[in-house]
Amino acid sequence: MAISSRQVQNKRDSNGVLTGKPGTVYDVNIKYNSPEGKKTYSKKGFATKKEAAQHEAEMKVKLSNPVYTPVIASQGKQTVKEYLEEWVENHGKANLRPSTFASYKSHIKNHIVPYVGHVQLNQLTPAMLDNMFQQLFDKGLSNSTVRYAQRILSVSMEHARKYHYIEHNPARDVITKFGKQGKTPDPYTVEQMQQFMSNVIGTEWEMPVVLAGMYGLRMSEIIGLRTFNIDLEKMQFGVVEQMPFKVPPGTKTITEMAPTKSNDRILPITEETLPYFLRQFDLIERQKALIEASGGVYYDNKLFIAKPDGSPQRRDRMSANFGQLIRHLEMPHIRFHDLRHTAATNMHQLTGDFYTVGEILGHTLKGIGMSLGISTNLEAVTAQYVNVRLERKKAVLETYHKALHPQKPTPDKGSEPKKAKKKSSEIEL
Repeated sequence: MAISSRQVQNKRDSNGVLTGKPGTVYDVNIKYNSPEGKKTYSKKGFATKKEAAQHEAEMKVKLSNPVYTPVIASQGKQTVKEYLEEWVENHGKANLRPSTFASYKSHIKNHIVPYVGHVQLNQLTPAMLDNMFQQLFDKGLSNSTVRYAQRILSVSMEHARKYHYIEHNPARDVITKFGKQGKTPDPYTVEQMQQFMSNVIGTEWEMPVVLAGMYGLRMSEIIGLRTFNIDLEKMQFGVVEQMPFKVPPGTKTITEMAPTKSNDRILPITEETLPYFLRQFDLIERQKALIEASGGVYYDNKLFIAKPDGSPQRRDRMSANFGQLIRHLEMPHIRFHDLRHTAATNMHQLTGDFYTVGEILGHTLKGIGMSLGISTNLEAVTAQYVNVRLERKKAVLETYHKALHPQKPTPDKGSEPKKAKKKSSEIEL
């Protein structure tokens, strides 16, 4: 008989939740022919005979298909906690950036495992996940946090389905409605950037703001930029490495950098940004000389943006301090990363060249199109671009940088008064 019944002491309800009460459950056992010979498919613990019969009918159709691969029963019996912890280690280290990997692990530990971690993998249902999401909302977590947990479950359970650990992906069938994400702060306009930069010139924020707001570098790329990757003679610098994720507090020396998210990219130093680079190099030399003259230790990590003693900046501390800076200057609220959005938006609005903007930012073609609200089907319209040369990057950057640093118009020689001409001549002599 394909369906059999048995008594259990702790029966699950139709949602797969343990009731703490005894009752009858139903098991499905189907014998079928496979290319390897005769086999038996089993799934146990259905709450009702109707559910068992429905599953039996579905599986008989699937098992009659010679290319169908049934789930691996032994893997499906592991708990959600066991599966997710193994999955995030194997999948995360190979496919996720360190920051995303750490975020996945944190969400699994704090927002998923406490609620469904004890459930057997093949017993996880959409109803359980909807209940979990509601508990997270009731706990006061934001919509984006709960949605992120759903995203992790959706990806991980889809992998479990492809591995044949489970028959269906329960995270795909949830009915929880997630509201819209919190509005991302609007990027600064050219005028707002001019106002902002006028307030940070001559401070420790000058160069970070230039690199983020005028070039669109990520924070990790900024604090990981080394002096030997800046060539003032060629008027260019290379974004070839970044600060590792989560530098421990008190770190003085960086022995190894992390690779950048994008391929190594070379960016031009424009005439408008050259003075900023020169001032930063001068600041580094003066800080080093003063610390050594005072008998202190200067940690020469060759970092372009560092603490006064040369030790590396920490991303979390820099981000928090930036928030205080914005509030102090009474500027519209943005995050430090939004300076990158500011650079992208202003360059695109001034030039219309989203492809080159993407290359400057080290962004994927699809990613920059989505960021700027352009169609993601971009291959056809970019057939003319085989490679964005440095000259084109310079042209796009110069357009934006000149807009930030408008030059005063030179008086027309024909309109100059004779007195002024004479004075000018005398000075030249």
